[in-house]
Amino acid sequence: MPDTDHPFYDLHTHGFVRLATSTPKVRTADVEYNANGIIEQAKKAHAQNVDLLLYPELCLSSYAIDDLLLNAALLDSVEAHIERIVEASRDVTPVLVIGAPLRHKGRIYNCALAIANGELLGVVPKSFLPNYREFYEKRYFAHGRDIVGKTIAAGGYEAPFGWDLVFSADNLKGFTFALEICEDFWAPDPPSTRAALAGATILLNLSASNITIGKSDERHLLSRAQSSRTVSAYAYSASGYGESTTDMAFDGQGMIYELGDLLVESVRFDHEAELCIADIDTQRILNERMRMQTFNDAAEAAERPEDWFRTVSFTHRYEGGDIGLRRPIRRFPFVPNRPDKLDEDCYEAFNIQVDALMRRLEATGSKSLVIGVSGGLDSTHALIVAAKAMDRLGRNRTDIRGYTMPGFATSDHTKGNAWDLMRALGITAEEIDIKPAARQMLGDMGHPFADGEPVYDTTFENVQAGLRTDYLFRLAGHHKGFVLGTGDLSELALGWSTYGVGDQMSHYNVNSGVPKTLIQYLIRWTERTDQFDPATNKALDAIVDTEISPELVPAGEDGEIQSTQGVIGPYELNDFFLHHTIRYGQKPSHIAFLAHHAWRDKASGVWPIEFPEEAKNEYDLSTIADWLEKFCQRFFAFSQFKRSALPNGPKVTSAGALSPRADWRAPSDAVADVWLTELRENVPRD
Repeated sequence: MPDTDHPFYDLHTHGFVRLATSTPKVRTADVEYNANGIIEQAKKAHAQNVDLLLYPELCLSSYAIDDLLLNAALLDSVEAHIERIVEASRDVTPVLVIGAPLRHKGRIYNCALAIANGELLGVVPKSFLPNYREFYEKRYFAHGRDIVGKTIAAGGYEAPFGWDLVFSADNLKGFTFALEICEDFWAPDPPSTRAALAGATILLNLSASNITIGKSDERHLLSRAQSSRTVSAYAYSASGYGESTTDMAFDGQGMIYELGDLLVESVRFDHEAELCIADIDTQRILNERMRMQTFNDAAEAAERPEDWFRTVSFTHRYEGGDIGLRRPIRRFPFVPNRPDKLDEDCYEAFNIQVDALMRRLEATGSKSLVIGVSGGLDSTHALIVAAKAMDRLGRNRTDIRGYTMPGFATSDHTKGNAWDLMRALGITAEEIDIKPAARQMLGDMGHPFADGEPVYDTTFENVQAGLRTDYLFRLAGHHKGFVLGTGDLSELALGWSTYGVGDQMSHYNVNSGVPKTLIQYLIRWTERTDQFDPATNKALDAIVDTEISPELVPAGEDGEIQSTQGVIGPYELNDFFLHHTIRYGQKPSHIAFLAHHAWRDKASGVWPIEFPEEAKNEYDLSTIADWLEKFCQRFFAFSQFKRSALPNGPKVTSAGALSPRADWRAPSDAVADVWLTELRENVPRD
């Protein structure tokens, strides 16, 4: 059994912060009842190991109470119960962020209070007060836009007061948050923007936004946009059942976004109190800010907002150990996964390739496209992209010249698939047997295979791969065309290609930005949406269901064929490793932690819609760590020289491509020691 007391299993080790929005039980203007509801939710959050708990706007007093907000008895009661809540915070681990009206120098402010460890950490006033349509907050409140560097007395405590507060845990890197209130993020220049530029990774919005038709979508739009624009996590908590419905209604919407991704959303119109919980990856946020120079340029252009803000430091109490991970983790991060946008995303990915190839055909004026068709996934996908490009250009598909080139291990099954596909698509199709030329070359080299010895080494494999590409280049010259490359992003990452005059090289490669898992999915999408005729769909279906193999080494005595994934690891894991490496620059131990929670059993992780049953595979941590170690060796040390000499090809996914002219620049003579050491020192093996 794994030692779950190891620091690896503690999500805080990896920079995660467990964040929750709360819709507590409230009763209109009943401060004691509301305080009880706040404390009850704090205890429930504590039981679920929440680090940071966000409540709605004015949740202590109630929001929709009109002139009662100006009543001294109510305001006195608010202060008394703030003291209760502060005292109650000694017994719970979450930092509590509640809303309350507070008096300061003859004015009332709509405030957000941060409370932890028996202390009132700080108070942030609302900057922008709505005073239009159903809102008239200026009747009660003063705005907080000029409150800077102040303190406020509340509930017997004196605390920092102003919009200029950022709260930061001194014992958890990345746990830095800032507060704004409802209308603040409807403003053209939300206060949270400055707070993010000052270093806050988590932005919290206490809201009492009433619900009208379509308003939920508007909140999603703003939350998603703000989390994306400020490179942050953005949490929103709106008032729910229990607010006055005299002239408005409230739905209790809670949601948490991270870098534009929705992590979790509450059940709206719920009669009961509710917690909406997700784990925020602050290291992902910090890594993204580090590589996104626009964010740092904006901070500089704003004359360094970190100098405007006061940092309120606190020591966070939390439970360590294995408490799970509360966030959706996509097993196949390259694959479209939005149900309402599925066809649109697949259409976009496919047509990025089609459009790029069309432009290259027009630019070169080529008379033909030359492609090797093996009956495998990559050449199949490149071929259907080429067919669609010819269709859109109004050219005959016979301008595509497809060649199947059987070698020493080519099976009748894959060769048959290649022929079925080429015939169905109506391209010019031919077959060239490369075995005689390969025997000649192996014999000229003095290779033992030429003398009848069953030596199937790398040279034996590369002679076949090289000959195929050599034929294609010569055929392209002969037919006034260019060679269409078929190698995919996953193979480029792992160096699983023959360098030079091999499958690493072509005149143009439409697959260079598409990983293996996405190719599988896009082929299935073309079938499902009838991009081609039934005969083509039948051929595609047979190809997708075939074991991935380079077919360069003859089957063994037991009939077992050469398996690509048996050598380099499952593509589903390698693509997972690749995405988190090139898109977010994550450490191997962080990637292993995510993979562990995505793949540890059949119920873990999120897999795409209409993906085959193997999407539900499972891998234990030791298996993940073993394959991740091999990935690091191949990616960081063994393969860059091939990527440094890539032909042109389009970037397809936001995760990036590996072209030295696009997303990835690295030295060809680097070593992998840093990543291997980090992995070995921080990831336990059974």
